[in-house]
Amino acid sequence: MQPITLSTAMSSPLLERLVSLTCDLMHIPSTESYPAERERCFALCRGRLEPLDGVVIREYESQGFGSMVATAAGVEIPDILLVGHLDVIEHPEIEVYQSSIRDGRLWGPGSGDMKGQCAIMLELFCNLQRRFPGLSLGIAFTSDEERGGEDGVRYLFEDVGLRCGLAMVPDGGAIHRVTVEEKGILQVRIRFIGKEGHAAAPWLGPNSLAALAKCLVRLGEHFDALQDDSLDHWYPTCVPTLCSSPNRTINCIPGEAEATIDLRFPPPYTVESLLAIVTEIAGPGAIVEPVATAPATRLAPDPLYLEITERLTGQPAKLVRASGGSDALYISQYGIPVVLSSPIVGNLHRADEWMDLASMELYYRICEQFILEKLQLG
Repeated sequence: MQPITLSTAMSSPLLERLVSLTCDLMHIPSTESYPAERERCFALCRGRLEPLDGVVIREYESQGFGSMVATAAGVEIPDILLVGHLDVIEHPEIEVYQSSIRDGRLWGPGSGDMKGQCAIMLELFCNLQRRFPGLSLGIAFTSDEERGGEDGVRYLFEDVGLRCGLAMVPDGGAIHRVTVEEKGILQVRIRFIGKEGHAAAPWLGPNSLAALAKCLVRLGEHFDALQDDSLDHWYPTCVPTLCSSPNRTINCIPGEAEATIDLRFPPPYTVESLLAIVTEIAGPGAIVEPVATAPATRLAPDPLYLEITERLTGQPAKLVRASGGSDALYISQYGIPVVLSSPIVGNLHRADEWMDLASMELYYRICEQFILEKLQLG
């Protein structure tokens, strides 16, 4: 087989189907705030899966967040499980959930995280189940990854008892970059209680917002000092993401204020050690509460996947480390190998998020060949 290059994969009926399905999914604002829209995504996927002969669809719900698992009838533990999330990050303007094509890319929220990948997996699953009825290949979609995955992949594996021989999670890496390590996650809420008062008399009581601001500065200085020159930024980071106060009056000192910070960390740091650091830096007047946590993750990609990537593209795959997290965490803890790679994407979690169009078909072909050879079908 000749290597497939990004230039030779620019246009085909398969790519047209992948792009069309991706756009259909992208136009649905399936965020945490819109449960009905998340259900619309599931309905779209259900409509593709239901016509397949011999395929069983199981649906679940945890804390209002749905999940869907499809396998061939009688296959309780598929040899390979495709795993994706249908939810997308929340943007203030609902109008941004659209799509456009230019410069060889598909643009719009969800294109690269990860509705493009979900479209690829759905097309791949349906095609292979038609060609090989009863194939030991499953697919799972969840709807809460952007808020931590507790009620999605964690729920499926820990509470429902879902298992597989190997999982493919196209939510990180790239065509020639296979993720083997992910940083841990610690999201923390920090709150200060002060005393309301007139802004003209700041001496009358502690200003909770001022205390919070100073705390955030101290945290920033501490974690900035931990930076090194590693190309993959393999050091702990701390980013303020939200800051609020109930005060709505410009000349009033707020009685309380809070912020959330998002920390990402590699070993040997742990959730417990970082939480202790944050609590100490915040000081005795702060109320520090963890919101979401996840340990750092090591993955075990299948050597066959690496070999097929090189064979089909002419370039070897690199094993890389990632600052972001994924649902792979909840799967790898059971000793299940996880392949974490993806088409080429960019500007994730922004309104101008994008996916490279040519890499969509290239990624599809790599996954298809891997599944066929792994299951000894080709």
